[in-house]
Amino acid sequence: MSSSKPLLKRRFQLWQDELEAAQSWVEHGERTPTKARFASSLVLLKDSVSGPETYLSYRRGYSPLGTVAFPGGSVETTDDVEIDWIGPSPAAWAKTMGMTDSSLARQHIVAVIREAFEETGILLAGTDASSLIDIAPTAELMKKREALAAQDFSFQDMLNKRGLALRTDLLKPIINWISPDFAHRRFNTRYFAAAAPVNQTPVPLESKALWASWVCPAKLIAERDTSNLGDQVGAENTVGRTLGELVSSGCDLILSKIAMSRGCIAYLNHARPASSYQPKLVVENGEFWLEVDSAAVPDGVCRER
Repeated sequence: MSSSKPLLKRRFQLWQDELEAAQSWVEHGERTPTKARFASSLVLLKDSVSGPETYLSYRRGYSPLGTVAFPGGSVETTDDVEIDWIGPSPAAWAKTMGMTDSSLARQHIVAVIREAFEETGILLAGTDASSLIDIAPTAELMKKREALAAQDFSFQDMLNKRGLALRTDLLKPIINWISPDFAHRRFNTRYFAAAAPVNQTPVPLESKALWASWVCPAKLIAERDTSNLGDQVGAENTVGRTLGELVSSGCDLILSKIAMSRGCIAYLNHARPASSYQPKLVVENGEFWLEVDSAAVPDGVCRER
């Protein structure tokens, strides 16, 4: 007679902004979910004496990516363009990402590099496979980023004028995270990781960022039940809130894995399956949770509840 181990679960609390939508979903019965928008997000990494660090920023209003999140945003129609490319082909990227649509894979790659540049000033582009542009955070560069975010000119034109190609070879896919069905705003997000260029310094976009900083995931996880991060951000909707009330479940899992890694190189070189993950809504004793099976947790990061 064979025996099996009990299935481990990882549960996340719902944000206050999600709770009303979850309650309505349960009270009125399940229905066709809102279509999820494609999005891309970049996990920038660097080593420190305290362990690996990553770059997080505050997002005004409600975002499926989190109140505090990695740089990223929606895939735009302007990302569906042919741009000079260094690294695996779009078809190869699609295979690595577990997709069949190489055009969509290309859009995700363009979007993540564009969004990272808009939000942080970090530009993963160069003239060849051994170069990376050296740019300083000047007032002129900030104006260009603001104009790009406002879609006053195209990312493609900016790259072409400088003779640059996207350094897609510097990216590592991490996970594909899909918002739960009940959410009013839903993202189908592809997370990528990259080492922070040593010759570039991230600076938040003036018009959008209230707070942005390098943080130590190990410290964040150790202090997850405190409001230290929310108090540091200092916004009305972050003060007094814990980590789980600030970041998405996907971001939480990524932070947990970074916290356990030995360093940036080890994290970036870790082999990961091309899988998609979507938390399920669970109601237990009148409380609402997001739940992920251990088999669906990237890199085996899970906790029994």
